[in-house]
Amino acid sequence: MDGTVLVADDDRTIRTVLTQALTRAGCKVHATSSMVTLMRWVEEGKGDLVISDVIMPDGNGLEALPKIAVERPGLPVIVISAQNTIMTAIQAAEADAYDYLPKPFDLPDLMKRAARALEVKRRAPPPKPAKTGLPSDDLPLVGRTPAMQALYRLVARVMNTDLAVLIIGESGTGKSLIARAIHDFSDRRTQPFVVAGVSDLATMEGPAQIIAKARGGSILFDEVGDLDEDAQARIVRMLDSFTDNAPRIMASSQANLAAKMENGQFRQDLFYRLGGVTLSVPALRERVDDIPLLTEHFLKRAERDGNTSRRFSNDAMELIRAYSWPGNVRQLENTVRRIMVTGVEEEISRAETEAVLGNQPAMEPLVGGGEGEKLSGSVSKHLKRYFDLHGGLLPPPGLYQRILREVEGPLIEIALDATGGNQAKCADLLGINRNTLRKKITDLDIRVTRRRKLM
Repeated sequence: MDGTVLVADDDRTIRTVLTQALTRAGCKVHATSSMVTLMRWVEEGKGDLVISDVIMPDGNGLEALPKIAVERPGLPVIVISAQNTIMTAIQAAEADAYDYLPKPFDLPDLMKRAARALEVKRRAPPPKPAKTGLPSDDLPLVGRTPAMQALYRLVARVMNTDLAVLIIGESGTGKSLIARAIHDFSDRRTQPFVVAGVSDLATMEGPAQIIAKARGGSILFDEVGDLDEDAQARIVRMLDSFTDNAPRIMASSQANLAAKMENGQFRQDLFYRLGGVTLSVPALRERVDDIPLLTEHFLKRAERDGNTSRRFSNDAMELIRAYSWPGNVRQLENTVRRIMVTGVEEEISRAETEAVLGNQPAMEPLVGGGEGEKLSGSVSKHLKRYFDLHGGLLPPPGLYQRILREVEGPLIEIALDATGGNQAKCADLLGINRNTLRKKITDLDIRVTRRRKLM
């Protein structure tokens, strides 16, 4: 790497780490905790790359982007932020940031992006029309996990294109929210957003009525995999009739459309018309680290709605994180709402949380499972269904460890319970070394309770 990098962050540790890493890579570095200082350096012509935090004591990194573009057209800016919401990614894209990374960031990844930014000779972008009246960032599209951040960046890239968007994911993951965000933050946001379901396509007049409502806005075909052959044919004819001022088309599905197409249950021509860009929304169990962020978001929303301020205890949050959430984000939101209104103490206890979760299924039932079915058969069906839910795409990387963790955790917990919490007996029962068991208990965050076991 070669060049001068301007680093702006009010966290001294981050400034130090970036300065050392960039210097070792061959760059010159100027680091500051002040946005005013950063802008002075930019105005003086210093720097070939800017790496800036968003929230600074004397300014905002996102708000500074247009000023930097005016002063130094083509100067790449990488935005780093602890505000891990879809709005941050969209604002960074709208302001023509070279790249965006959430905190905590992966240092090697940031260094690769910085190297690419220094190598690319960027032409000055054409001036963009001012965006006014952007909607508020009150969607539960919150997350710092890599899967969600990748989704946010892809949404930001496709929102102002005319490509059709297919949004796939399990029920309750937020597919309709993603579609709504694409519309609300796009150039079409002043036009209608129309959700079309089975009933809207039940008659020959349905497509014409949908187009009339949408005008130049956006149309979302909700759960398109549930549509019968006649409704699918009406959509195809509708799309074929579009002119230049046609509405933006989006579709959502929790069904595996590729499998349906192969089985003759979904039209091939419709499948390829809808799949201009496919967005895969991860299940909540695949983004466990986002659960505390989402929970906090729902607590604050409930407080704004007039509920008493409450917070989860550490034990209660452990229980929330360990739950499998078959209903995904929708189920989590409803659970938080219920807990908010059914208790009075400021701190939400583990017992209170356990009582609410105890009335809900921990996992979706396995189709076709029976009492006499072998464990391997049940696991096989569960894993096949898990792959099918990704609509012909591969699940996120790291599947092996995720599956092992899901099986290993309950196995060790049940074995510990059966041996009264005696780790020596538990290790012998499992056939593993006692030190190995201790490490797994720590890694899996398993609570061990010693008691006399009558067996």
